[in-house]
Amino acid sequence: MADNKTVATTVPPREFIAGVVPEVRRKDALVLLEIMEEITGQPATMWGPSMIGFGNHHYAYESGREGDTFAVGFSPRKTSLVLYGLLFDGADMSRLGKFKSSVACVYITRLSDVDIDELERLIREGFELFHNS
Repeated sequence: MADNKTVATTVPPREFIAGVVPEVRRKDALVLLEIMEEITGQPATMWGPSMIGFGNHHYAYESGREGDTFAVGFSPRKTSLVLYGLLFDGADMSRLGKFKSSVACVYITRLSDVDIDELERLIREGFELFHNS
């Protein structure tokens, strides 16, 4: 069975964020980092070269593949903030604001485009659902 390609690293997340461009994405990433640290009560950990995760989630598929990842997290990309762990059965995204989504990710261009209270609710619910103590 293949090993997971994305694993936790020792790179300090704030150090990574310091190099994020454009500036608006860097500032939003710092705000999101603080929000997620406060909600989860977990320290931020870099996963791979560009994802910042909180907590842990062990998954196992019917195929027998299993692995470990973070419960919730984000990646500050050039065009948007990509959030992980917010889309799940029962997630009500209707009040979040302006965003796009794929199968497992939420894409936000700017934090000012979304309702922060709703974002915090979704982070809290995703963390409670996916975090393995």
